[in-house]
This record gives sequence, structure tokens and C-alpha cells, in this order.
Amino acid sequence: MKKISLSWGYRFFLAFVFTCLQVVLWAQEGDQSVTTKTTTSTTKTTEWYTSPWVWVAGGAVFIIILVALMRGNSSTSETRTTVIKD
Repeated sequence: MKKISLSWGYRFFLAFVFTCLQVVLWAQEGDQSVTTKTTTSTTKTTEWYTSPWVWVAGGAVFIIILVALMRGNSSTSETRTTVIKD
């Protein structure tokens, strides 16, 4: 069976993508002579994921789920009997 080489297709595709990327980046360059005035105001807020107890509780839940998945279905009462014929 003959192997089909698609390397030229990948090269063309990458060249096309990088060309489009350059056009987009060039379009985002602004004129440096434009002057703007911005005013910012800051407020202090605490996000829920920055609290340590959230990470501890999340870690505990993750470990419980991990142990439950690793344990599997070991509660089945399956017996095995080896029979040897003489």
C-alpha cells in the first residue's frame, strides 16, 4: 500500500494561518498620535476561590471521588473454585 504524503498540505495550511494572523495583528496596531484619557476606580472584592477552606473542601471531595473510583465494584460476592481432574 502506498503511503500518501500530506506534508505540503500542512505547510500550505500553516502558511495561510500565519499570514492571516499577521494581518489581524497588523490591523490591531493603533496610530500612536491618538491621545486618550482614562479614569479608573478600584474596589476591593474577595473572590470565593481565594478562600483556603474552598481548596481544602474541594481537595477532600476530589480524594473521596478518586478513592471511590479506584475501589471499583469490590463488594460483589464472587467465589472461585478450582477444579483439578485426575
